[in-house]
Amino acid sequence: MVDKRLIEIDERFKEGFFKRIVNRSLVILLILISYLPFWIIYGISDLLFLIIRYIVGYRKKVILDNLAKCFPSKSMDERKRIMSKFYRHFCDFALESVKMYSMNPRQMAKRITVKGTDVLNNFADQGKSVIVLGMHYNNWEWGSFLQTHLKHQVLMVYNSIRGNAAMEKFILHSREKWGGESIPMYRSVRAIMEYMRKGKPAILWLAADQTPPPTTPFWTIFLNRETPFFSGPEKIGIKTNQPIVFLYVKKLERGKYEANFSTLAEEPNKLQPNEILLRYSHKMEEIIVKEPEYYLWSHRRWKYTRPENVELIN
Repeated sequence: MVDKRLIEIDERFKEGFFKRIVNRSLVILLILISYLPFWIIYGISDLLFLIIRYIVGYRKKVILDNLAKCFPSKSMDERKRIMSKFYRHFCDFALESVKMYSMNPRQMAKRITVKGTDVLNNFADQGKSVIVLGMHYNNWEWGSFLQTHLKHQVLMVYNSIRGNAAMEKFILHSREKWGGESIPMYRSVRAIMEYMRKGKPAILWLAADQTPPPTTPFWTIFLNRETPFFSGPEKIGIKTNQPIVFLYVKKLERGKYEANFSTLAEEPNKLQPNEILLRYSHKMEEIIVKEPEYYLWSHRRWKYTRPENVELIN
């Protein structure tokens, strides 16, 4: 159920009767699909790829515009090849996310391996909570399974879905079934502070590459473009002096991934202002440039222009 507070703030979270029926019917269909074996799941993905690549052209203009401005040295043919690879991976990701609803721990363990958990678990042994910064790259949804490898309580920050309570319930079930707790963005700071007061080490898990309002104070060059980033993760890290760790999910082959944790800042309050966000953006850029097809190019990441009174940070 969508938080009533959100409905009071934004009427787009309201859900009419007929829309609710349609939304619930779609979710029932997704649940049924999730119980299909992987060979059928990927067969559906292949069909979906043909539809969105050659018939619908899902967000084609947005994708090509993003690629053209992020990779100006690449030819149109190169950018189209990246787009095709993106579409194929995006379809796999969508169906894999649906499949997660019915997957058990044994199935997940075969499909996602983890490296670097000793970094986080050492912090847990010291009683330290941690901030994990992920990105919309490869299969970030399966990352929720990593709770089974960690000593911290994982708090996964998310944005509520407007006007679709059934879909939100479906997604949260898939994420929380491994033991993590989903936290709405507006409650994230309060949640981590509550765990700190209780003396329980927790992980505040953020996909921090989303688009903030243009008035955000942190703008930098990312993938050859002026790009804003939420400054909240760095502010929380400095205020609490919690270690900040980067999560990179690498695709090994179709349906198999490797999650890697690495430390961005062990003591954030000893760093210069903006250093954490610069490290984060540089790390992401390094990964995306090597294998660009796995980034979420259909997202309108660069829809804002930097205000004149906001400095560019390098």
